[in-house]
Amino acid sequence: MEGTNCEDEAFRAFLSTGFIPEYVHINELDRGTKKLENYSAIFIPGGFSGGDYIRAGALFSARLRRHFHSILKFVDSRKPVVGVCNGFQVLAELGILPDSGGNQEREIALSINQSGRFECRDTYLRIERDQKLLQSKFRKGDVALSTVAHSEGRVVFRDQDIMDDIERKGLAILRYTDGTGKSAGYPWNPNGSAEDIAGVMNPEGNVIGLMPHPERKLMAGAPNVGRVFGLDFFMAINNYLKNS
Repeated sequence: MEGTNCEDEAFRAFLSTGFIPEYVHINELDRGTKKLENYSAIFIPGGFSGGDYIRAGALFSARLRRHFHSILKFVDSRKPVVGVCNGFQVLAELGILPDSGGNQEREIALSINQSGRFECRDTYLRIERDQKLLQSKFRKGDVALSTVAHSEGRVVFRDQDIMDDIERKGLAILRYTDGTGKSAGYPWNPNGSAEDIAGVMNPEGNVIGLMPHPERKLMAGAPNVGRVFGLDFFMAINNYLKNS
């Protein structure tokens, strides 16, 4: 889709962790030259698809609506679907994330950062549960360094009932923290997301969306850094596919 700008980094991350990645442009889906059913995972990269006109992810998700039935079949097959930054926004717009009610309705939005500006910085993420796509590398309570780069990343809920439902079902899988794993507000929470939420999943756990960019942090950990939410993220997805 026009405007995405992190597909090369994501491609290299997948390639370096044992995948055989392939670029798929939405026009190829429209023409039928490529079909989602032929793949084992979908990754929607970050960027500014459609120039972020209307709101972030709105145009890309509107174009994907033509393939909504295929996407739902893919999700129902329990194959991984991952959206990072703009990809997270797209999945939220489509209503397949977090989909706590099972109706494919838009329950959350990624709104303008509370700072009113583009935030590009390092922060830390705390893993909130043993999530099946990630559990071979990350367990509940782990804290890892990551990086963010967005203007519209603040998680907001359609209403309080949905927020309560998502928290009750454990669908918020990543939260912004400081280096010790504690909630610390801005700048560690770079956008003002409710409850410091940085990533969510669907009830089945095979669709996840996160604002931080693991593909931009492929460095190894270090004593003054600790764990890094980078290569291990992609390796965990590969391990899930090998064992499923």
